[in-house]
Amino acid sequence: MQDVQNSKISVEKIGGTSMTAFGDVLRHIVLHDRQRINGRIYVVSAYSGVTNQLLEHKKTGERGIYALFAEGKGYQDALTQLAASLKKLNAGYADLGLPLDVADAFIDQRIGQAREYLGAMQHVLASGYLSRKDVLLAAREVLASIGESHSAFNSVEILKANGVNAVLMDLAGFDDNEAWTIDERIAQSFKGLDLSDKVVVATGYTKGTEGIMREFDRGYSEVTFSKIAVEVRPAEAVIHKEFHLSSADPNLVGLENAIVVGATNYDVADQLADVGMEAIHPKAAKPMELAGIPIRLKNTFEPDHPGTLITKDFVGERARVEIVTGTDKVTLIEIHDPSMVGTVGFDAGLMEVFCKHDVSYILKATNANSIAHLVWDNQVTPALVAELQEGYQIVTIKPSAIVCAIGSNISIPGVLAKAAQALADADVNVNCVSQTLRQVNMQFVIEREDYKTAIKALNMALCVNSGAPVPRV
Repeated sequence: MQDVQNSKISVEKIGGTSMTAFGDVLRHIVLHDRQRINGRIYVVSAYSGVTNQLLEHKKTGERGIYALFAEGKGYQDALTQLAASLKKLNAGYADLGLPLDVADAFIDQRIGQAREYLGAMQHVLASGYLSRKDVLLAAREVLASIGESHSAFNSVEILKANGVNAVLMDLAGFDDNEAWTIDERIAQSFKGLDLSDKVVVATGYTKGTEGIMREFDRGYSEVTFSKIAVEVRPAEAVIHKEFHLSSADPNLVGLENAIVVGATNYDVADQLADVGMEAIHPKAAKPMELAGIPIRLKNTFEPDHPGTLITKDFVGERARVEIVTGTDKVTLIEIHDPSMVGTVGFDAGLMEVFCKHDVSYILKATNANSIAHLVWDNQVTPALVAELQEGYQIVTIKPSAIVCAIGSNISIPGVLAKAAQALADADVNVNCVSQTLRQVNMQFVIEREDYKTAIKALNMALCVNSGAPVPRV
């Protein structure tokens, strides 16, 4: 690992939606600045929707090939359908210079290798020699890697067709038997690599003995990006997405009311991730924060815009809310029990139940006899509810929404009052509220049907009408 930052090297992550619009990636990222084509490492996601097809849909949970394999039926046919789907994607990039015979042959080879792996795993499952859970996790790793290997291979071929000296760094490890950890594989792959006359396209998936899916699940491509950045130490790392990091979702508040966040800090990025609005996966952000590597978020389709710079120590020059966000896919679980008042460790028992059912909460609010936790909808299972109802007097399960007002400098009198007033003026009732001493995130739990109204009201009151935005860096 290098000890100092290297201004001649850039590590850049390209998201799935941007990858799908690869013509724009070519124009707006790779070839946009002719003076600095070389020296760049691109860490690429799978094309939009491919990982959903391989595993399951990230938002809806719709089952993919992984579920078919787990059930032991139909996954071979599904792999055949996947190959056809990926070749159809390939055809869409022919006008960018992608050689379809070469690209389609790569798909056949990689899916053929996956069939062999999965077939062997099926035999192991049938034997009972190994844990079913471990074998299924291994199958998930194999399937996940296909998407990034496909998009990375295509990217290199397209770049070469457009005169760029591009090299593929396939970290999926299909063609080797090295028992490396993720960090070891990245270190070995980039050891002594000269980028002065070339660019590298690396897969967002990295094979490792600990299993990147097992450790990080669907955030793995940003983890690969982070680990590469820590290994090569660029002056800053760049994430290209199809949107700017803005004061609120433009799809909800309108593009004219979405103010680009020019600069913020890692703490704010963590707050966003906690409610599902990931500027960057928190487990990917932490190593870069500790290494002192800034992250710049850029809009693929606006290459000349500086985007948003995330650093460790940034604090806004004046107090203001930078981002309003939230989700309507959460449930409030409230326990009411008269025995709670004055009982030491009452909530410890509740935490044991949550841990048993693998529940992580977003927000906690409490008073003398009640304690409420906000959790993701998909964590609320019949088994969890049954155990809570058996152990506590009154258990309320309420589908809800949460809206958050987040900023690096909001610890002044009046901001909370202004937020509450904006919600009241919009006729939105607050069911729970939370803010810690650090004061970077005000959280309001509201009725689910009020979610969009609340986002619009808070954005207008706290961001649009708050004065000049934080200066860009």
